[in-house]
Amino acid sequence: MTDRFISIEGIARRYPATGGGVTTVFEDLWFSMAKGEFACIIGHSGCGKTTVLNILAGLDAPDDGAVIVDGRAIDGPSLDRAVIFQGHSLLPWRTALGNVAYAVAARHRDWPKAKVTDHALRFIEKVGLKGSEHKKPSELSGGMKQRVGIARALSIEPKIMLMDEPFSALDALTRGTLQDEVRRICLETGQTGFMITHDVDEAIYLADRIVLMTNGPQAMIAEIVENPLPRDRQRTEMHHHPDFYAVRNHLIDFLVARSKTFRDGVPADHDRRRPPVVRPVAGPSPVAGARKVA
Repeated sequence: MTDRFISIEGIARRYPATGGGVTTVFEDLWFSMAKGEFACIIGHSGCGKTTVLNILAGLDAPDDGAVIVDGRAIDGPSLDRAVIFQGHSLLPWRTALGNVAYAVAARHRDWPKAKVTDHALRFIEKVGLKGSEHKKPSELSGGMKQRVGIARALSIEPKIMLMDEPFSALDALTRGTLQDEVRRICLETGQTGFMITHDVDEAIYLADRIVLMTNGPQAMIAEIVENPLPRDRQRTEMHHHPDFYAVRNHLIDFLVARSKTFRDGVPADHDRRRPPVVRPVAGPSPVAGARKVA
């Protein structure tokens, strides 16, 4: 992995408040990611998670600071950064193949139609939709629609996959299946991923690191959790790993208690530019076993 492939440098986002004044959603956020890394960001509603993702996507701009991707500052949307939203956002008049091919054609304007189609079909097959490529969204289940959205995002072969709770509206079985697909594809392709989630188990399964944000407004990054589980972890074996409950309890403890109180009692040594990195491991108690590693 290459350090600082993505570098979030001191960004802030503010909005006019009702009755005058300004509401600061977050400010002075610093965070970096390595190429090929998968990070999840967790925090309560209102802390600015989606705003951070939109800034990474180039759909929004920070009031302060900058985001650097692969050595260049983001100044707008780019096909180098694909976004998978909570809703599938498919074009209803196009088939599954047509939706994916539309993205491929936008990425490769000089490709002939046959090459665009072949490329799109390859990614439809990657997400397990071979045989359904000629169906329109109205003929697909919710999970199948999200698969098309994933295929569309992957088909443009972006540098970064940005995901805003893409599985939150799905049933547990479908959600697990799509998590498996995303994990498999990211490991196979070395894709860099940044995902918003409220699901602690989803974050542990998918992420190499988990960014913990305090409650908003005026949210901040409290710490970055380094996932102690092996990168080649399997869903069926994950909960047997000796450190699984240490990291799970650490995240839940943050969401239940520390996310609400952290900002009011920020440790004197807390450096916003270098949020503490912790690695929860099994110990006398799961939370007490969290070791600061940076």
